[in-house]
Amino acid sequence: MYKGRYSKYIRPLLYMIDISIITTLCYFFLSKSLLDIGFVLLFWVCLSVLTSAYAVYRFTKIVKIISLFSKQVTLLVLLMFTYYFITENHIPKEKILWFFIILLLAINTWRILLFEVFKRYRLITGSNNKYVVIVGINNSTKRLQEFFSNSPEYGYRFEGFFSDKDQSDKRGTIEESFSFVLENNINEVYCSVKELTNDQIKKFVEFCDVNLKTLKFIADDKELFSKNLQLDYYDLTPIISLRKIPLDEYVNGWLKRCFDITFSLLVIFLVLSWVLPIISLLIKLENRGPIFFKQYRYGADFDLFLCYKFRSMTINKESDKVQASKDDVRITRIGKFIRRTSIDELPQFFNVLLGEMSVVGPRPLLRSHTEDYKNKINKFMLRHNVKPGITGLAQVSGYRGNIEKDSDMQNRVRYDIFYVENWSLLLDFNIIMKTIINVFKGEEKAY
Repeated sequence: MYKGRYSKYIRPLLYMIDISIITTLCYFFLSKSLLDIGFVLLFWVCLSVLTSAYAVYRFTKIVKIISLFSKQVTLLVLLMFTYYFITENHIPKEKILWFFIILLLAINTWRILLFEVFKRYRLITGSNNKYVVIVGINNSTKRLQEFFSNSPEYGYRFEGFFSDKDQSDKRGTIEESFSFVLENNINEVYCSVKELTNDQIKKFVEFCDVNLKTLKFIADDKELFSKNLQLDYYDLTPIISLRKIPLDEYVNGWLKRCFDITFSLLVIFLVLSWVLPIISLLIKLENRGPIFFKQYRYGADFDLFLCYKFRSMTINKESDKVQASKDDVRITRIGKFIRRTSIDELPQFFNVLLGEMSVVGPRPLLRSHTEDYKNKINKFMLRHNVKPGITGLAQVSGYRGNIEKDSDMQNRVRYDIFYVENWSLLLDFNIIMKTIINVFKGEEKAY
């Protein structure tokens, strides 16, 4: 079983490779002075400690890796500007810019490649695994078990549940888990908070400390633990507070709006400028009626706005109440094409430009769906704290298309709430890239 014999050498090796890359780029782009290069390397090491740039684990998402090292490289270049200003070292700004661009690409590229290589290595060889057990059986622990079972490339090997509940799929009781962990060289123990008493939690903490096992706690299904929490200390007393919604912060809202305006203008001038006349002609040739379909939807702060699309259906009285379904007779021939390729959504970039929508956000629902579910699904209205989007996290996570049952809406809202509470520009970029890939790849529910 995995003992982690070589893990302690990985981080120093990463530092050495990164420092080699920075040294080489400094030498060719900035300065051949050992003193200058030494200060740049010192800045890099200090920043890596302050920003936790090397806190990358097997479960870390690629978007997080890009975020960490992009922040690290940006701060490094800002410090270098300050250093060169103080030392009156007049290095051309173009050279510093090229240094920044190449370092950003080099560090992120090789780190992502390394991350993927480790995943493939674990998957192919079956080595470098961590063996885990889960204490407690409920919805949260079962989701974690599915992650372990369905994602072998992360190198986790699930060895069983332990619970005092009367369950057929458990290995044993909570008390029996202690001997199992020792006898089977288990590396990590995951405990469900809501199934343990304070005494049991204390016992697991002491047991794992003494036996050098990693102990992690699973937040239960209560709403408090689904939020983005912040831990502060008042003297020695730990205090948990709920973090604000990121887009409530003025700077974040301003950044997102600037991005929306820039991106929508690019799409309007580079894509819609020639797509609009072609699609308009095809719509008119096939079916009489308007080119655009306009429908009131609920937006930010629950305000109504007119949402624009290319018309993909024949004129009908049910468009405000009934979603399109597979083989829907209302959909025209050109309508099938523009819906399948998401071209019908392009006019919504005008909504973005007007400030009624965002490029990324929770998709605006039919008014009938909103009225049906706003009092039925907990936290449903939180999705209206931000502007609705042309694409969203739920859509790129498999929850696009018709709402056939309540669970479809519940899952969609779950992803929407996660987006609202954990927004970042990098998350937006990630969703946009997945949306573009899905458009070319085709989606089963795009009808």
